[in-house]
Amino acid sequence: MEITTTVLLWAFVLALILGVVATKTNFCTMGAVSDWVNIGDTGRMRAWVFAIGMSILGVMALSVTGVSDFTLVADNETASPPYLSANFAWPRNVLGGLMFGIGMTLGSGCGNKTLLRVGSGNIKSIFVFLTMAIMAYFMIFTNFSYDYFISWMEPAFIDLSNSDIDNQGIGSVIAHLAGADPESTTTITAAIIGGLLVLWSLLSKDFRSNYDNVLAGVVLAAVIVAAWWVTTGGIGQELLEEAEMMDERPYALGAQSFSFIQPSGHFIRWIETGFSRNMLTFALMAGFGVVAGAFLYSIFTKNFRIEWFASFKDFASHIIGGILMGIGGVLAMGCTIGQAVSGTSTLAMGSFLTFFAIVLGCALTMKIQYYKIVYEEEASFIKALVAGLADLKLLPNSLRKLDKI
Repeated sequence: MEITTTVLLWAFVLALILGVVATKTNFCTMGAVSDWVNIGDTGRMRAWVFAIGMSILGVMALSVTGVSDFTLVADNETASPPYLSANFAWPRNVLGGLMFGIGMTLGSGCGNKTLLRVGSGNIKSIFVFLTMAIMAYFMIFTNFSYDYFISWMEPAFIDLSNSDIDNQGIGSVIAHLAGADPESTTTITAAIIGGLLVLWSLLSKDFRSNYDNVLAGVVLAAVIVAAWWVTTGGIGQELLEEAEMMDERPYALGAQSFSFIQPSGHFIRWIETGFSRNMLTFALMAGFGVVAGAFLYSIFTKNFRIEWFASFKDFASHIIGGILMGIGGVLAMGCTIGQAVSGTSTLAMGSFLTFFAIVLGCALTMKIQYYKIVYEEEASFIKALVAGLADLKLLPNSLRKLDKI
């Protein structure tokens, strides 16, 4: 069990670093979308995109040097989750991403931000976490997910292996279409996509000159890549081999990086099993690490603050947000970190699709909220929705009934 403990400690320490830095820099993916949608500031969005680009380049380096084995990420038996599965479950990515994006807006932050707020004394986020945890538990450990979602989505899934494509990585798909070597094509694709995302971020002087945004992007990318190194490198491979000889295999063992919806569901299961060691997962230890990092930074800087709901409406909004994040995050197989950074770092098509769906769900919800505040009773949900879609260039302006604000 020594190797298991080593992996879990890595998860905790790396996440603790992330918790400290994310709290210090006020890194927030919902905040990134809010800055962009409401005031046109792309600083935090560029930090997010910078982290994605650097993570892609980092994973490429691990793969090219042979330090890590990313074929593990395509197999249900060796990955948690299998981002590179040949089964392209795009309806999960779209609907789950939209639900998560809406939920994180109503709940004042994504899964990672919720944990950061918990560590900083925000009692509202404890309610969001518990609500999210209960829904994630039902999605992961009961038939709820299959009965209400997968059963009707499954016929639309695309099995890429029927076209002799090994996995849903963008490089593998391009290699198949071009008749090229998958390994070299994936390396070139990673270099191009990762490089362009980093370049787009660095082109902004506002991003380059903002120490907190640069620090957040660098550290997020570093801990994501380090987590991949731990779980797909020599340590992770040794753990998988050891697991084959265990009487009871630890839950959610395998190749993975950080994701912050799974920990909530695992937390409920851990309590349910009487704090079983087998339920001390990589994701759960990462969740503990983020909370610990936020707590330590808040105490050290004397910014630990107890915060309560402003009204019943505020309470209801946060609970609905927790419900949508718990369901959506598991359905989409990841969150703003789990899919939009960890998943995209592997070039999985589903991860990029989830990223776009989360941003769309979040941005549109903010637009609707804004129009309803400004126009009050005049702004019905439909009018606000159409105006928001027009603002995002997804509908023609001629269809709007509310003047642009």
